[in-house]
Amino acid sequence: MKNKNIVYKILASSLLFLGAGCTNLDENVYDKVLAENTKFTAEDLTSLIAPAYTSFRDVYWGWDAAFCLYEESSDLMVTPQRNGIGWGDYYITMHQHTYEAPLPHADGNWIYLYNGVNSVNKAIFQIEQIPGIENKETIFQELRALRAIYYYLLLDNFRNVPIVTKYDFPKGYLPTQNTGKEVYDFVESELKGALPYLSEENNSATYGKITKWAVKMTLAKLYLNAEVYIGTPKWNEALAEVNEVINSGKFSLTSNYLDNFKIKNESSPEEIFSIPFDQIKAGGNYWPFKTLAAESQRTYDLAGGPWNGTGGIPQFIDTYDPDDQRLKDSWLGGKQFDSKGEPIMLENGQQFEYINYLTNVNGCEPNEGYRMVKYEIGTGEIGQTSNDVPFYRLTDAMMIKAECLLRTGDANGAAAIVTEIRQRDFKNTNPAKATVTGAKLLGGSVYKYGTYDSGVITDYEGGADIQYGGFLDELAWEFVGEAHRKQDLIRFGVFSTKSWFSNKANPAGAFRKILPIPKVQLERNSNLKQNPGYIQ
Repeated sequence: MKNKNIVYKILASSLLFLGAGCTNLDENVYDKVLAENTKFTAEDLTSLIAPAYTSFRDVYWGWDAAFCLYEESSDLMVTPQRNGIGWGDYYITMHQHTYEAPLPHADGNWIYLYNGVNSVNKAIFQIEQIPGIENKETIFQELRALRAIYYYLLLDNFRNVPIVTKYDFPKGYLPTQNTGKEVYDFVESELKGALPYLSEENNSATYGKITKWAVKMTLAKLYLNAEVYIGTPKWNEALAEVNEVINSGKFSLTSNYLDNFKIKNESSPEEIFSIPFDQIKAGGNYWPFKTLAAESQRTYDLAGGPWNGTGGIPQFIDTYDPDDQRLKDSWLGGKQFDSKGEPIMLENGQQFEYINYLTNVNGCEPNEGYRMVKYEIGTGEIGQTSNDVPFYRLTDAMMIKAECLLRTGDANGAAAIVTEIRQRDFKNTNPAKATVTGAKLLGGSVYKYGTYDSGVITDYEGGADIQYGGFLDELAWEFVGEAHRKQDLIRFGVFSTKSWFSNKANPAGAFRKILPIPKVQLERNSNLKQNPGYIQ
C-alpha cells in the first residue's frame, strides 16, 4: 500500500474532527443543536440508538484500531517493511515495543472509543426527551451497558481516562481524568446495574445487541484481568460469570472452527456478541487487503490489489501441530493458484509461494510470511468484507473457565475443557491428539522465543519457563486474529519479558503495557496527564 501514510493523514484529520468531543465536549455544537431543537418520537428510537452501536465497527476494524493494537504488538503477527512497499513506521514500533506518544494507533483507538461513548450519551439525552416510552429504562440500561463495554476497552488500553456520562455540557467544559481503579469500578457497577433489564434471548432480534450474556462476558473479562488492572486477582468471580453463560444453554460449539468466521456467520450458535459488517451497508472490515500480497488478487478475483502488509511470525507458525486444522484454517501458505486452479507465475518463471520465513522487520520480500485467512474471503471483494466479528463466542467463555480452574488448582478440569474445544480441530486428522493433560497446560510454552533474523533464532530464550505456558499456547491457536493476544501476553507476564522476531525483551519498557494518552488530547484538555513512562 504505497500511499498508506497519505491515506492515514487524511483519515486521521477527519477522525480528529469527529472525535473533538472526546475531551472538549463543547465543540459538538451542531449535534447539540439537533438534539435540543428536534422533536423526536418513539418511531425514531432505532435511528437514535444505531450510532451508539455502529461505533463498534470502527473500534474493531477502523484504521489503526483494536485489531492492530492487540495483534501487531504481539508474538503472532507483524507488518514489516516490504521491499518496494511503504509499510513499516509505527507498525514496527508496535512490534518492537518502542512506541512513544504520539502513536497513531493509540490516537485512533481513543477517538473510536470516545465516539462510541459520546454516541451513547447523545442517544440517552435524545431519548430522555421523548414522552410515553414504556420501556425507556430498559433502553437506557442497554445503552449504559454498551457504554461500559467501551469503557472496559478504554481501561484495558489507557487505564486513566475521563468518565463522561452526560451529553449536554456547558460551553468550555473539560472532563477530569479518572484513575484506573475508578474506571474499573465504574465499568463493574454499570454492567451489574444493567443486568436485570437485559434480554436473555439469543435470536435474530438480539443479534448484534447487548444482552445479559454480552454483559456477563465483559464482567468475566474484567475479572480475568483484574490482577493486571487493580492488583487483585478475581478468578472465582470470572468463573462465576462464564459458568452462567455456559450453563444457559443458549450457545453451542460449531461443528467446524471456520463456521464462526464465514461471510455469512450470523447464524453461528457459538457467537455471544457479534459486530455486524456488510461490504455495502456496513463496511470497514478491510483485513484481506491488508494482509495479502498483490498476487492473491488472482486467487480470489478481488476487485482491487491487496496491499501486502501483515504476515505470521514464523516462530509462532512453527508452534502448531501439523495435524491441527486451525493451522490451515487460519493461515495461507505454500504455492498459490488463481481462481481457476492455474499456478500463479511470476516474471522470473517461478510460481508465487508464501513461505514461512521473514528476513527482518526492516525488509521482507512480498512472499515472505504466511497470511491470515481466518475470516473467509469472498470472490470479487471490493476492499472490505461482510464477515461479522464474533467479539465474544462460547469458546471464549470456555477458555476463561479453563484458565480460572487452572489458576485455582484444578488443572485436570481445565484440560477437559481444552480437550473438548480441540476435538473439532483434530477430528479429521488425528483425533487422539485432541486430548491434553493438566500437566501440559501447567508446563511451559512450545514457542521458541528469542530474536529472529533471516530464519535463525538468536539469543534463544524458549518458553519452558513460562508458568501456564501450555495454556498460553492454546489461547494463541484458538484466538489468533481476534484481538486477544496483547491482553493475554500481559496477563501471563510475557509481554515485556520475552523476545520474538525483531522485538527484544525489555522489562524496563513494561510501562508500554498501557498506551500513551494521545498528545492531541493532552493539548486540548489541561486536566489530562500522560501515563507513566511516556514523555508528555
